[in-house]
Amino acid sequence: MNDRLRKTLTTTALIGGALVGWTAIAAATADAMVPPDGDFVDVPGARLHYVDTGGTGPTLVMIHGLYGQLRNFSYALTQAIGGDHRMILIDRPGWGHSTVEGTPPPIETQARMIADAIDALGLDRPLLVGHSMGGAVALALALNHASKVRGLALIAPLTRPVQAMPPVFRGKVPPAPLRGLAAWTIGTPLTTLTGMAVANQIFAPDPVPADFGTRGGGLLTLRPSAYEAGAFEIGDANRALTSMVPRYADITLPVAILYGADDHLLDPAAQGADTAQAIPGAQLTLMPGGHMLPVTHPRETAAWLAAR
Repeated sequence: MNDRLRKTLTTTALIGGALVGWTAIAAATADAMVPPDGDFVDVPGARLHYVDTGGTGPTLVMIHGLYGQLRNFSYALTQAIGGDHRMILIDRPGWGHSTVEGTPPPIETQARMIADAIDALGLDRPLLVGHSMGGAVALALALNHASKVRGLALIAPLTRPVQAMPPVFRGKVPPAPLRGLAAWTIGTPLTTLTGMAVANQIFAPDPVPADFGTRGGGLLTLRPSAYEAGAFEIGDANRALTSMVPRYADITLPVAILYGADDHLLDPAAQGADTAQAIPGAQLTLMPGGHMLPVTHPRETAAWLAAR
């Protein structure tokens, strides 16, 4: 081995080790600053972290979106809803403090896991609330496990294939064979350096709360598991939705959709209006605001949910 090659390999190893160390420290810090808030329930293939607010009113099961976790709802929405409902907030499989066996599960499998959790927790046909990618999971549950819920309340949901990846996600979808390596090397540094700019785009035109990293759970996106799960879901969502869209006409559950008219991440017309027309009896409500309505407009979102 010549000296130049030896130096190149040594430098590469040192850089790789530094990136892995950065990732490990950032992940441990995120876990310490955003610890689990509730309990865990085991379902086939996953251990799901959830918070049960208690209460005797109608039950809502809430599932968050891409790069989110259950604090996206507890940041402000649960307080705005108040004690008239029992709320079950769930970290989706592979997100937050929920874990899965093996690789990240596709939307259809996540829906089955949420349905299993509803059974395991003894819930009697709750209203399923899905935000963003959580809306896609909620729709998959309605298509494949409709008897488990009484209806869907979808907030800025992803409902249809997206023809062009939003610029905010560029650089977050490496080829499948490289996802694990990327998650432990470039993923966390990339998220650290671009996190605020990405958050601004996702929340726009609404501001990002200064404490969203902790109170809203945003810091957990620094973990390599979040990078890997996000890369998988962004790459797999169009496959799942392509098979789901032709079946929307078969949904018989009540479905309500809420969209911010100024959403910069997803198109309210394509993702909201077109889907509302495809589902019998579905209702679409537009309100001022962006994509993160549960965080930025909790009172208005709570009032909309109260009518479901």
